[in-house]
Amino acid sequence: MTICSSDEIIDEFELITRDAGRVQQDTLRKILELNADAEYLNRFNLERRTDSKSFKSCIPLCVHSDIESYIQRIADGDNSQVLTGKPITSLSVSSGTTQGKPKFLPFNDELLQSTIQIFRTSYAFRNREYPIGNGKALQFVYGSKQVFTQGGILATTATTNLYRSWRFKEAMKDIMSQCCSPDEVIFGPDFHQSLYCHLLCGLIYSDEVQFVFSPFAHSLVHAFHTLEEVWEDLCADIRAGVLSKRVTTPSIRQAVSKILRPNPELASSIYNKCQNLSNWYGVIPALWPNAKYIYGIMTGSMEPYLKKLRHYAGHLPLMSADYGASEGWVGSNVNPTLPPEEVTYAVLPNIAYFEFIPLEKPKGEEMENSSSIHYIESEPVGLTEVEVGKIYEVVITNFAGLYRYRLGDIVKISGFHNSTPELQFICRRSLVLSINIDKNTEKDLQLAVEEAEKLLAEEKLEVVDFTSLVDRSRDPGHYVIFWELNSDNASEEVLSSCANSMDLAFVDAGYVGSRKIKTIGALELRVLRKGTFGQVMNHYLSLGGAVSQFKTPRFVTQSNSKVLQILNRNVTQSYFSTAYGI
Repeated sequence: MTICSSDEIIDEFELITRDAGRVQQDTLRKILELNADAEYLNRFNLERRTDSKSFKSCIPLCVHSDIESYIQRIADGDNSQVLTGKPITSLSVSSGTTQGKPKFLPFNDELLQSTIQIFRTSYAFRNREYPIGNGKALQFVYGSKQVFTQGGILATTATTNLYRSWRFKEAMKDIMSQCCSPDEVIFGPDFHQSLYCHLLCGLIYSDEVQFVFSPFAHSLVHAFHTLEEVWEDLCADIRAGVLSKRVTTPSIRQAVSKILRPNPELASSIYNKCQNLSNWYGVIPALWPNAKYIYGIMTGSMEPYLKKLRHYAGHLPLMSADYGASEGWVGSNVNPTLPPEEVTYAVLPNIAYFEFIPLEKPKGEEMENSSSIHYIESEPVGLTEVEVGKIYEVVITNFAGLYRYRLGDIVKISGFHNSTPELQFICRRSLVLSINIDKNTEKDLQLAVEEAEKLLAEEKLEVVDFTSLVDRSRDPGHYVIFWELNSDNASEEVLSSCANSMDLAFVDAGYVGSRKIKTIGALELRVLRKGTFGQVMNHYLSLGGAVSQFKTPRFVTQSNSKVLQILNRNVTQSYFSTAYGI
């Protein structure tokens, strides 16, 4: 790949977004020509037609369960043209943190190329606002276990698929600062050792670090929380030039030892800076003085971590990374100065074919703070047919065998960049909490927790992490919210008030009505031991997941028995709401 300047990349983006409608038609035609002989398309009698009208009339909207049997055949070794014209040789594994069961999704060279394009585009706009030199990036990136399916197909996380690719590495050299850590750290078999070495390598190159990155805000917060615990050991390593015995993996030890030299002056500087920090506020600019920003996905389920991340970041801006999923990419952040809560994503019209299902709120359910709506759906519209201010569900057709695939994401159209829409991510559409007629989503849960957190702030306490459960073990069923706090000093009075606050914060009409007539029981707040969500993450990692892809499940189903066991054995206190009477 040739080296492109930021201006050239931006010019290319401006060109394809000026006539996004035509680019979309060309993109669909290319997808359908490449995959004309795919069994899935032929099942619906598309008969090699490549126009959007034929495509939409023949091919139905689908979700993962509709194509799961096709993907399983690929995993089992069927190398015929099942979903694509060329055989699929690798699969991406989605996080699977809610149901406890990861999903397989096709991954191919075309998805790799679209990733490179997305990253190049956002980099160009980012670099225009915050120019970076030839320094390094402190990247908290982790590979995951690579497994081969029964049919010999490589299956791993999307992040690992990228960072294992030489094409991706070559492309990133043009647009991304070099990672402080060697590959042996990124692909190490033990996450805790890799994290320790990421921090160590970042400190060794502290003056050269231009920005801090991890795919998700959660792993950034986790990294700097770990720094609070191991900073003295890191200083000792740098002072003596000898790697801690906690790092036992030979390949990591060998790679890191090559760059670790005795540096008492640096060790003393780091030690003094850490000692002088007030509750670790502004630790990132203090230790990495040339860092210009912090970058990662910060929307959706990552929003609850922004408060803590801002604490660590001090004056440094937080910048939300691009919008996509294991299924494929959607848009780039071309307005990098916007805070994460307001970030928008400009859709790249040549990386996939996009449709949008209009969602209308029924009369009587137009509640200001509630995303828990059973929307009325209309026929999908094209990329350039969406309207500013309206909300939609995203549908994607990509080069890797997904056709009219419902992502399950609700977005709002905030405006247009040339003729391509800029999207604001609202929430996942899938319900999180529901017992009968109540309908509450992840966003509603987040808002309820944030409301209750205001009571904790008075006692200088904060929620480290949270999840939820619908408990139907007795009638009537009720919501259970699990909290891990940063301290054990919360009073019973405050925690009882928090339970009441969350109960009242769920303003969905079905929930409020059901609580009043007691067909839904009192909300229960269960307080967990410190470190519980660390155990949940370790369980996920033991299944082959990568910490850079880990997202705390905001809702745990009864089928996810292992996570439920971890949560229930760590409950220290339980409080039932009295907001609707006892």
